[in-house]
Amino acid sequence: MSKSIKLALFVTGGGTNCENIIRYFQNDNEVEIPIVVSSRADAYAIVRAQNLGVKTTVITRQQLNDDQQLVTETVKGCDYIILAGFLPKVPGYLLDLYPNRIINIHPSLLPKFGGKGMWGHHVHEAVKAAGETQSGITIHFVNSQLDEGEHIAQFTCQLSPTDTPDDIADKVHELEIAYFPQVIEKVIKG
Repeated sequence: MSKSIKLALFVTGGGTNCENIIRYFQNDNEVEIPIVVSSRADAYAIVRAQNLGVKTTVITRQQLNDDQQLVTETVKGCDYIILAGFLPKVPGYLLDLYPNRIINIHPSLLPKFGGKGMWGHHVHEAVKAAGETQSGITIHFVNSQLDEGEHIAQFTCQLSPTDTPDDIADKVHELEIAYFPQVIEKVIKG
């Protein structure tokens, strides 16, 4: 049986979620990851993907916005786009091509700590500054508004008053590794 569901992974940084997703699906006969697209040429996610035999390409933020043909050719044949730590805003033409088929993970319990500037350590610092007793992840569909797409799933972790932003990041990352691939699988396989 040939693999039928194709995922394009979009990344910007270190790529731990990218690697985790590739490993999760590498022995799944129904799912294939033909391409990892990075917005930065120096993203370590590229190395992780190549080490696992997945083709990679770099599409800069400017190309994403200005070269619709390049982007659409790159993801041609893919059924879903998975944002696994991808920072640029997804342009409207991709949203139109992939309605409810672009999935993002955000390192907070949206709608709290979402939107412009809320990524990575900025989120965990804001959670700490607000004195939150819990944080977590939100996996959601992408729409035209940053971090406002329909929620697919949320998972929480408890915080203690002594947790630093780094401690919060570690707890949230554990949730990402545990749940992101499973949620993707549920969505793409119905």
